Amino acid sequence: MARITLDNLAHSYSPSPKAEADWALKPMSLTWRDGGAYALLGSSGCGKTTLLNIISGLLRPSRGRVLFGDRDVTDLPTAGRNIAQVFQFPVVYDTMTVRQNLAFPLKNRDLPAAQIAARVEAVARMIGMEDTLDRRARGLTADAKQKISLGRGMVRQDVNAILFDEPLTVIDPQMKWELRTQLKALHREFGHTMIYVTHDQTEALTFADEVVVMSEGRVVQAGTPQSLFDAPAHTFVGYFIGSPGMNLLDAEVQGTTARVAGTTIPLGRAYQAPRGRVQIGIRPDAVRPSAEGLPFRLIRAEDVGHHRILRGEVAGAPFNLVVPEDQPIPATFDRVALDPTRIGVFVDDWRIEPLERAA
Repeated sequence: MARITLDNLAHSYSPSPKAEADWALKPMSLTWRDGGAYALLGSSGCGKTTLLNIISGLLRPSRGRVLFGDRDVTDLPTAGRNIAQVFQFPVVYDTMTVRQNLAFPLKNRDLPAAQIAARVEAVARMIGMEDTLDRRARGLTADAKQKISLGRGMVRQDVNAILFDEPLTVIDPQMKWELRTQLKALHREFGHTMIYVTHDQTEALTFADEVVVMSEGRVVQAGTPQSLFDAPAHTFVGYFIGSPGMNLLDAEVQGTTARVAGTTIPLGRAYQAPRGRVQIGIRPDAVRPSAEGLPFRLIRAEDVGHHRILRGEVAGAPFNLVVPEDQPIPATFDRVALDPTRIGVFVDDWRIEPLERAA
């Protein structure tokens, strides 16, 4: 296991990048502690797989360094980094049995046969394949083959890190939940450093102790799942994390109030008058139907079981409310009230801090 440090890292696929758009990864510095569980989260094309390939040694960064512990591994090939990697689609040996596939990394290290057998049995139980150990991989389904890939990635106990590149893409929904739970249990038991790439916020937030959110090649925020939800540093994080995402409205902010579409609302904290594009953001569960507040036009209601989602518009912008199942909804309402303590202020997409708490 190892602490992983990315030191002023950047990458371009162009041999002579000039503009910012030429960089697939903008400059970043991150440190992931030894034994942590991390997720790289972002939409397709944001650079998360590029970053994972740099960590694994499949790609050399254009700038910066990669360190495992205090050792600079930037120029080391993958084989020299002592990592395991699981890819988006199954990578298995079709002519081998499930048992032989799982045992392959251990046999390559000349471990004792008894130790190999015990470890293979343990991993097979964890991925639910103990009854198919002696079947050849060729005849198995895609999700079964991917479970073999996951198992082979986890079978070694001496790796510096285990890297997962969207490993549950071909797994059916119920098995996804089971495997996420098993991966989390494995991490708690063995303490491997794990880095998990995904575009699925549910996978990231349920697996990781810390999530790194990426957008357009840039790390926009890193933090615990709760901190990303409660205090997004960027509008992308606010929108991308949560279902539905954060409501964002153009506003004028002065002191402890904001003005949206001609309506003044309290903020609960004082802000200096910001310059640039100013928006306020609030989570849908911090809004309620009201006789006063922002004008709201209801478009539709969705009952999702334990709560209802009211989808509509404020000042022409999409705006959602999350209402608990046991809370009555007025037959007609045309305004919404916002919890002042849950409102964030963003300037040019970045969250700004208040001057002080309101009296």
